[in-house]
Order: sequence, then structure tokens, then C-alpha cells
Amino acid sequence: MIPLQNVNETKKFAIIIGKVAKAGDNLILTGDLGAGKTTLTKGIAEGMEIDQTVKSPTYTIIREYLDGRLPLYHMDVYRIETGAWDLGLDEYFEGEGLCVIEWGRQLQDAVPLDYLELVIEKDSEDENKRQVTLRDFGPYANVFKKRIEDGWEQYNE
Repeated sequence: MIPLQNVNETKKFAIIIGKVAKAGDNLILTGDLGAGKTTLTKGIAEGMEIDQTVKSPTYTIIREYLDGRLPLYHMDVYRIETGAWDLGLDEYFEGEGLCVIEWGRQLQDAVPLDYLELVIEKDSEDENKRQVTLRDFGPYANVFKKRIEDGWEQYNE
């Protein structure tokens, strides 16, 4: 579990994720409303050198950002109840960029075969603090997790 003490630390953590991300990485963001999923994605985009404004894709399902060091595919699947396979998301999961999927557990059996899940929990006493747990599902996700942990460790030295 990684404790994040404030908004600036959360942003730095997200930037590290963006810097270490590689093509084909899949990241599922899990957390309550207001946990910081879109805020994390904005930091990830910054770490990927994306200059576009990152907006929540709640109503569009997916937004593509192609101007960074690799593409960022930002998905919000909160509103998907059925038919996830029909959306063709698997093409993104195996694509040339990083997939960041908010509410990814909603996809059920349509989740990527290999992904890293970030579980974000709000602190009950301090609204700026977060606890992040990284859970890897597959060998590529395990390597992605290690890159993130190593980057975070270097930042904290």
C-alpha cells in the first residue's frame, strides 16, 4: 500500500506512472466517486508528455490523446452495463499505448487479459490523503507494477 499525503504527492505519483508506462500497459483505476481517478489520469498524461487537456470520458466512454511519447487511451466504463465486448475495447488493450480504465471492474469478463489495478481509497479524516494499492493480474502487469514501485522509491530517496 502506498500512502499519498496530499494532492501534490498524488500528482507526483501519477507522473511517475506516466513516465514508466509502456505500450500495451493496461491500468484499471478503482475507487469511490471523488477518490481521484480522473486526477490521477491527468498526472499520468503529464508524465507521458501529453499537452492536451485531459477530461473525463464519462459520456464518450473513451478519449484518445495521441500527442505524447506514446498514446493514452482514457476510458470511463461506469455507464456500461452490458455489451462491453461490442465496443471493441480489446483493440485498445493490445494497442500501441497505455490504457487507463476508470471503473474497469464494470467490464467483468471483458477486462484486459493482463492489467494492473490501482485501488484508491480516501482517508476518512483528511480529504487530501489517499491510500493506493497496486494489484497485478498477469506477467506484464507485474512488470508494470515493479516499474511504478521502483520509480516511487527513487522519488522518495
